[in-house]
Amino acid sequence: MIVEVSKAACILTNQILMRLLRSREAATAVDVKTWPTIIDTDDLPRKRLPQVYKPPTSEMLAYLDFSVSTTGMLTGVKMSHVSVSALFRAIKLQCELYSSRQIAICLDPYCGLGFALWCLCSVYSGHQSILIPPMELESNLFLWLSTVSQYKIRDTFCSYSVMDMCTKGLGNQVEVLKARGINLSGVRTCVVVAEERPRVALTQSFSKLFKDIGLSSRAVSTTFGSRVNVAICLQGTSGPDPTTVYVDLKSLRHDRVRLVERGAPQSLLLSESGKILPGVKVIIVNPETKGPVGDSHLGEIWVNSPHTASGYYTIYDNETLQADHFNTRLSFGDAAQTLWARTGYLGFVRRTELTAATGERHDALYVVGALDETLELRGLRYHPIDIETSISRMHRSIAECAVFTWTNLLVVVVELCGCEQEALDLVPLVTNVVLEEHYLIVGVVVVVDPGVIPINSRGEKQRMHLRDSFLADQLDPIYVAYNM
Repeated sequence: MIVEVSKAACILTNQILMRLLRSREAATAVDVKTWPTIIDTDDLPRKRLPQVYKPPTSEMLAYLDFSVSTTGMLTGVKMSHVSVSALFRAIKLQCELYSSRQIAICLDPYCGLGFALWCLCSVYSGHQSILIPPMELESNLFLWLSTVSQYKIRDTFCSYSVMDMCTKGLGNQVEVLKARGINLSGVRTCVVVAEERPRVALTQSFSKLFKDIGLSSRAVSTTFGSRVNVAICLQGTSGPDPTTVYVDLKSLRHDRVRLVERGAPQSLLLSESGKILPGVKVIIVNPETKGPVGDSHLGEIWVNSPHTASGYYTIYDNETLQADHFNTRLSFGDAAQTLWARTGYLGFVRRTELTAATGERHDALYVVGALDETLELRGLRYHPIDIETSISRMHRSIAECAVFTWTNLLVVVVELCGCEQEALDLVPLVTNVVLEEHYLIVGVVVVVDPGVIPINSRGEKQRMHLRDSFLADQLDPIYVAYNM
């Protein structure tokens, strides 16, 4: 579908996928003969090009970045040559990437910042990139960490799915890692590339599990980007450590931000999503009035940056969607004449006591969640991850869970990793914990087998795909309880 919509002139892929495309099985699904030229990236050219390509204008389209969002929407954004150059200039400054540096990348290269780091960043900065496909970890869990140790890598990038895989698979094998001589004391930054709220529990678990092989707790951090701008925040090498705050969960449902002490009732731990990149301006806006909000309010994150995408790529010529997301103005305020891009994520900014390398006070951006995924129930705004976290820690037999709404009913889908006799026991536990911690009545509880909840390569739950499967009666559940 992407090949047809984008009208691509060339396709880059590896030998494994080329064999798959030319197989008999693929011939029944796609007609490869009608596709453009397919180039094998594993077959390196034997001679250099006579001259380096230079675009006629800097605003010329460099590439199309297609991605499927967590709501199931396939969207492509247009990246111009000037935006791509500005992106890598900002990353080079933030991470201090020079030709003598080596970085290890273990994340999918298909879209967003993963594609930029995997394919293009080293071309601009001149550093060496060691590329580790995440699928290789399924057969060799030690590959990523052993590579980082062997080459004495200081900066490495990964995804949440890679970090989760290592935490679950290698958490009880620290002595084996020591026996193999794996040492992570040289790692200065271990950055998780994501487009979501930082998973504090996972990053803290990863740091604690591998501190015995030298991993510093200060090394692990996250990035934040969106469809309109793939890199808004990224932890640098010389900046202050990421900060954390505790906010009141009740106030958050009213789009208010109230800081509380650690251990306070109904408190939620939020971590800063890395440092704001050079040249990026961030403002928090009311998504309905399009006016700036105060420090105590939760709002949509808007950005102004030289590396923002130039617009959506669409075959329907719907320019109104593009104008609203990429070139919008505040309804009032000092920055009303500035063009902003809407990220579609809710968050807030806090001025910290820490200072950056320039000596200036540091502004921390905290991402709460995607606006499209929020649940509007009883006039309040709920974030699915908060309800799912409460349910996941309730019983050891719950492998994963996801929530969504259906005709004003809250639907909870839980994956059971124990025996099927426990399915009935989970229903009252689920309804009680959601009622006690979030004051919501669960409409439907669906107990399914492990692996039913769809998760993309970035480790993000595809809740809308799950909802569609539920409505189409395709989940094949172990047990369903209706509480209407």
